[in-house]
Amino acid sequence: MSAAPAERPHHAAGTDGEASLLDEANLLMERLPGYRIEIIEGQIRVTPPADGAHGRGLTDLMLPFILAGLHGEQSTVVQAIGIWLPSGPEDYAIPDLAVVDADFEDHHTENNCYDPVAFRLVLEVTSSNYQSDLRTKVAAYARAKVPVYVIIDRKHNRIHVLTDPVENEYATHRVHAPGELVTLPDSLGAKVTLDTAEILKAAQPKARKKG
Repeated sequence: MSAAPAERPHHAAGTDGEASLLDEANLLMERLPGYRIEIIEGQIRVTPPADGAHGRGLTDLMLPFILAGLHGEQSTVVQAIGIWLPSGPEDYAIPDLAVVDADFEDHHTENNCYDPVAFRLVLEVTSSNYQSDLRTKVAAYARAKVPVYVIIDRKHNRIHVLTDPVENEYATHRVHAPGELVTLPDSLGAKVTLDTAEILKAAQPKARKKG
């Protein structure tokens, strides 16, 4: 899912009597139910509710992970779980989909988020501001050392698989077009193969009937 940044300088809690970014983010969550609120690189990012195709694509994406046995005793497949980020003192993101260790709840940090050490994979399905998923979150997840980052790029109709995080980027970045089968790294704990054409088709909005 993509996010539009709310331009605002970062400040810590209690500075000059102002609320912290986390306080402001939580207030926005109360005022904007259904929106996704994140803090990345010291900026609050607000994402409108996704379209139906986005949700349909996520459901289809969960199936190969579940069928591979990754939703069980050793790991869990979850949607919209918060990951605490090392890019800023209050930074966190909420990826569309994640594969986490089964004991991820033992790695709770704050603001209902979890330590990135529990994450095996994060996945985003792009929306209107796709550049956030393709740029800003690449750096954020790499700094957090998330082993695998998958982007379902609906705008350009392709799938990105990023692995081997080094500092603020991924050393390996492969792009897959419709018709390809994508086998994800063994580090997930099971063999997972994605059918690019099927995934991208499920995630694309259907043409609306005129009249």
